[in-house]
Amino acid sequence: MHDIFSRLFEMTALSAITYKTIIMWIIACVLLYLGIKKKFEPLLLVPIGFGVLLANFPGSTMGIVDASEVALDGHRYKNLFEIASEYGIMNFLYYSLIKTGFLPPIIFMGVGALTDFGPMLRNLRLAFFGAAAQIGIFSVLIISVLLGFDLNEAASLGIIGGADGPTAIYTTIKLAPHLLGPIAIAAYSYMALVPVIVPAVAKLFMKEKEFKINMKEMDKKYPSKNVIKNLKTAKIIFPIALGTVIAILVPSSVPLLGMLLFGNLVKEIGTSTKRLAEAAQGTILNTATIFLGLAVGATMTENVFLTPKTLGIVVGGFIAFAISIAGGILAVKVYNMFSKKKINPLVGATGLSAVPMASRVANELALKYDPKNHILQYCMASNISGVIGSAVAAGILISLV
Repeated sequence: MHDIFSRLFEMTALSAITYKTIIMWIIACVLLYLGIKKKFEPLLLVPIGFGVLLANFPGSTMGIVDASEVALDGHRYKNLFEIASEYGIMNFLYYSLIKTGFLPPIIFMGVGALTDFGPMLRNLRLAFFGAAAQIGIFSVLIISVLLGFDLNEAASLGIIGGADGPTAIYTTIKLAPHLLGPIAIAAYSYMALVPVIVPAVAKLFMKEKEFKINMKEMDKKYPSKNVIKNLKTAKIIFPIALGTVIAILVPSSVPLLGMLLFGNLVKEIGTSTKRLAEAAQGTILNTATIFLGLAVGATMTENVFLTPKTLGIVVGGFIAFAISIAGGILAVKVYNMFSKKKINPLVGATGLSAVPMASRVANELALKYDPKNHILQYCMASNISGVIGSAVAAGILISLV
């Protein structure tokens, strides 16, 4: 009887459970709690959290193995059939869809099909604050190098400041794939915490009278002299023109930005490409999000995550995020010093790529100080330009590093 119980016990995974396993389960449950209960980026945190859980079930063979285990001589890898057979379905998904850099551009295509560049085109001067908010990326890159991270790792860490999950993942795949799990978790966690981080940083750098700057009143007092007469045509020309310029100046950003602009183009053309736009923002985007979340979560095994370097990534990511928000706010404050037509600094705070959450949070914050101060459309101008800015910044980092 004792032998039977011993064999039954050996069949289970109880003997393989360690304190590190339990810590990873707790982390997975926290991510699931944020996604399910708090509704912080549930479309991403739920699959990522469950992927972490799957990867840390002892004996489940669902965790992503190190690239050295699937590597062959001559900088080659085992074929996908061998990877699936030896390491399981999650490794098949990771090495075919994530490691190749396939999914982030596909997700950007879906995001583009959901994006309206109208607010930015109507308020082009506000787009510059989306560029100013990218300061967090380059500031943390420099700080990370000084703290001992190599240049590739520092660039991947800094890109968290762009507040764009697919961009962070794509950059990390190219530069520091061994840090993909921690960086993806940090990027999406801070994106989910935008409702907490943006108000905290804004209150630190803004005065009460700045929260009350009413953009609509400023428009009435100082009306714009340049009005786009045919916005529909401009919205069709814009992705083609911008894609061409960016492809010439920063070609390495084309995989992300090009797919974003293509998705937007098929949306703006109208009925003739409606099916393409619906597919991009519907089935394709949802499928890509599921596989991305699960595979990225599965990289978070205890051996990878529970290290001092991971802690540095979590802290550094937060600093990058906060600096980006502060950079956008300070850029507006400097602008206001030289302009009669004032801009609410909350517009600068939304220069992140966390669309449209950052804009909604900034708008709600402005309404708390003045119930009539609706600034959503102005925030979206900066917010959307932040998506473009982070993709361009990623291309620059990939080219330089």
